[in-house]
Amino acid sequence: MIKQGKIQTTKDFHQQRMRQGQRIGLINLGCARNLVDSQTLLTQFKRNGHRIVDMPEADIAVVNTCAFIEDAKKESLDTIVELLELKKQGKLKKVIVAGCLAQRYSQELAEEFKDIDAIIGTQKLDRHDIPSQISLTPKHYAYVKISESCYNRCRFCIIPKLKGKFISRTMESVLEEIHRLDKQGVKEINLIGQDITAYGMDLYHEFSLAKLLRQITRAVKNIQWIRLLYAFPAHVTDELLETIAQEERICKYIDIPLQHISDHLLKSMNRNITTQQTRVLIDKIRQKIPQVRIRTTFIVGMPGETDEDFQELLKFVQESEFEKVGVFVYSREEGTDAYHMPNQVPDRIKRQRMDLLMKTQQMISRSLQEKCVGQEREVLIDEKQNGEQGIYLGRTQYDAPEVDGVVYVHSDKKLKPADLISVKITDAYEYDLAGETL
Repeated sequence: MIKQGKIQTTKDFHQQRMRQGQRIGLINLGCARNLVDSQTLLTQFKRNGHRIVDMPEADIAVVNTCAFIEDAKKESLDTIVELLELKKQGKLKKVIVAGCLAQRYSQELAEEFKDIDAIIGTQKLDRHDIPSQISLTPKHYAYVKISESCYNRCRFCIIPKLKGKFISRTMESVLEEIHRLDKQGVKEINLIGQDITAYGMDLYHEFSLAKLLRQITRAVKNIQWIRLLYAFPAHVTDELLETIAQEERICKYIDIPLQHISDHLLKSMNRNITTQQTRVLIDKIRQKIPQVRIRTTFIVGMPGETDEDFQELLKFVQESEFEKVGVFVYSREEGTDAYHMPNQVPDRIKRQRMDLLMKTQQMISRSLQEKCVGQEREVLIDEKQNGEQGIYLGRTQYDAPEVDGVVYVHSDKKLKPADLISVKITDAYEYDLAGETL
């Protein structure tokens, strides 16, 4: 019998008796970091004698939840309700809730949903572990988690309380995992963590990402793209930028969540960077990596954000012309310092600010995209477009999987996933491109 209600580690969970050969299906919610955790969960179930199947065939459903912001919590709760309804109908035998929501609200979940069969918290990162995982990505790209939690303590963010102290994997374990992926023919690896720019601070007592990257580029043969997700602004070093510029296999793509530009808000958020330092950093990135594309995110409606603060942010976005921008409405999360801050911004104002900032960015994005028409781009093919003859979906090095836009590739010859081809861009949209094979 699976123990109900009390939060468990996966090790504790698997030490309990559960008949082998159960068919396990998994639903992953949240970011790519959660996806890596879901791969770990499934690998552990398989090692304990269970079969991994698609959800419609499952006896036991596992949902790996997210609890970063209010919308994520709602999606997680809705999914739990749906799975428990399937259990009630006899279509599932058990429902297991894992991940951030389970870690954060284990007691509340146990009290609210008494039919949940087990509550498992977040996955712990072993700095020496070399994952041998079931993959939930296409065969030609993979995510490699090199660190867990965040080195900074932003006042709006719950992650350090969910994930614990910042921890880096050893270089040896990361290189061994990437070596295995390289032998499997993977073309793209995405190095991920809440703050990979702080990689090594706990282990080697210095920012070590640049050193790790140089070792990776020397070690791989088949891997063509190495992408970095995500860079904390205050931890970006000159050495890192120079390494990205010099190493051909590293994507000229910087995902750097800036969150705001107002000094007043940056200090309130505890971002450890100023307005002037942010502007200098963006200029430096573009100078050292001339072909770079920058993705960033901003939060609107942080407690105390005035109209003047927002107008400063809006002007900054207009002036900076970032290639890719995401905008989040501030989510008031219990357990964070910002939860108790005065001058909470009304939801209506938050939404208005988000809409205006996104509309502004859409015009910028469309203008930048149109400049790509007529250019030749290297495109990695992901899949064939369903129902369309001779049309394939691919990405440039400037497009992260599942996050950024795609390239619609028209080709008279048959293409397959993992093909890396030259494409002439013929059309542009707000976020996507279209082109023809050369």
